[in-house]
Amino acid sequence: MRGNDPNRKGARMQDILPFAKLQGLGNDFILLDGLAKGIDLSPGQIAHMCDRHFGIGADGVIVVRPSPQPGCAAYMHYVNADGTPAQMCGNGVRCFAKFLVDNGYVPAANGKLVADTPAGPRPIAFEVDAAGMLTRATVDMGRPVLDPALVPVDAEPDAVALFGEPFAGALSLDSPWGPFAFACVSMGNPHAVCFLDDVDLDVFDVDTIGAFFESHPAFPEKANVEFAVVGPHGIAMRVYERGCGETLACGTGACATAVAACLTGRATRETDVLLRGGALHIRWADDGHVMMTGPAAESFRGTVSLRERNPA
Repeated sequence: MRGNDPNRKGARMQDILPFAKLQGLGNDFILLDGLAKGIDLSPGQIAHMCDRHFGIGADGVIVVRPSPQPGCAAYMHYVNADGTPAQMCGNGVRCFAKFLVDNGYVPAANGKLVADTPAGPRPIAFEVDAAGMLTRATVDMGRPVLDPALVPVDAEPDAVALFGEPFAGALSLDSPWGPFAFACVSMGNPHAVCFLDDVDLDVFDVDTIGAFFESHPAFPEKANVEFAVVGPHGIAMRVYERGCGETLACGTGACATAVAACLTGRATRETDVLLRGGALHIRWADDGHVMMTGPAAESFRGTVSLRERNPA
């Protein structure tokens, strides 16, 4: 279907859009510049662009839009590969910052910016190379949400956090593979973190088991599902992202996993989370904010013809 079909709701005037493909630890995104003109894509168009066989291929699409918030550089409109919107994406927000810096919307000399997101403003400090291109960023991801009703998860609190807030730290859910226990945390989006003992994560069936729990009735808005093993060099983690499937990295998932590990006595407030695409450094500061540090890189640029993904 053509993107300018006047009979289709949400049709655009343009058929072809320029894009940039960026990635943070292999978690990859299509960046579209909507600062000067509106870009409003259908879920089918998003799905087609993200398709790794028939489209560009990505874990999600980020439309860079003007922000109405004073002091924010721009607004990050993030949509998962299946066309569903998400409140926050940790690797995506670093790529968003890189897009703004590398394209001159934020001066490289500033060394910092504030990204406006559906989960609220996110301050970002960044480093650049000799050419003024962003290479690495530290994002203030805000305070984790632990109240089960706000995560949200259909569970009663079973523990109390360091600062007195009740949370669900060992929610047991049955599955065809036996029961799994989850610590439930929101980092602007819902996460269910499962710590595993004596399990080889390299062969663990994240696609099947993660998909089962992502859509479990306990999670009314679905959930990002993390499977983690705590070791001497950090926390190894694989993730099944809501609306996307397994990805090589998940920034909010790394933050949620680090928080859950600290709350359950498995790690300190500062640790490395070791993902399939590389490591993120996570620090849960004394003021309750979670700081995430990691790289961002551009893969390539091009143009894309707007089409809907064909039904399966």
